[in-house]
Amino acid sequence: MSISLPSLKKFHGKSVLFQRLFIFVKNISVKDMSGIDAGKKAAAIAAVNNHIKDQQIVGIGSGTTVVSAVQRIVERVKAENLKLICIPTSFQAKQLIVDNNLTLGTLEQYPELDVAIDGADEVDSNLVCIKGGGGCLTQEKIVASCAKEFIVIADERKDVAALGTTWKKGVPLEVVDLAYRPVQIHIERLLGGSAKLRLATQKMGPVVTDNGNFIIDWVFDRPGDWNQINTTLKMIPGVVETGLFVNMAKKAYFGKADGSVQVREPQVQNNV
Repeated sequence: MSISLPSLKKFHGKSVLFQRLFIFVKNISVKDMSGIDAGKKAAAIAAVNNHIKDQQIVGIGSGTTVVSAVQRIVERVKAENLKLICIPTSFQAKQLIVDNNLTLGTLEQYPELDVAIDGADEVDSNLVCIKGGGGCLTQEKIVASCAKEFIVIADERKDVAALGTTWKKGVPLEVVDLAYRPVQIHIERLLGGSAKLRLATQKMGPVVTDNGNFIIDWVFDRPGDWNQINTTLKMIPGVVETGLFVNMAKKAYFGKADGSVQVREPQVQNNV
């Protein structure tokens, strides 16, 4: 389906605390989509329309919502002759870039990005994100950290007041394989909860990341100071990276089944 550049109407939301805007993305056909898929597509299109510009270096995230973002980028590249360099966050993202004939780059060539667009498993009121459900958290965080703007896109289910509201699988951590058992013990002693080695479904044994590491999913008892928790987790020997994205997202787009998109900024402005 070919989507023309949507016209956008902006409405001020009622909640000043959450700095909410409501955008209705026109020209999106949702007749043949589920409500979730329609929401993902609406969020992706709105974010690409608002943040992608000519001559940019763009970080391409991973996951199902990013597929819609890449489709919209391709449409704009063809329609507007945009010149973009795309930096992948995973094997999947690289394949999306290559398969859609976008220009592929690396962080070695382009260590500073204009914008990175990625999905999330859950986003709280201050835009702290849990990411890594797809196992790409380390590359995703590296690319996001290199971007002037990190933009999150998701359907409305991911928009929550506190982490753990709907996402019950915990915080992913990428760990060196030989350290996974000591890391599990350290996490449970320091922070409580349950630290589980993620097992594969299409093979015997654990999930192995693009970097050759294992993933532990820490199912926490209750939300806390995520900045401090992230630091505590990172200090455990063997932990490569966490799926907590703290003080990183500048804006989040949450799509609804009717094609409307809720845009949110952090309650407390990031200082990074």
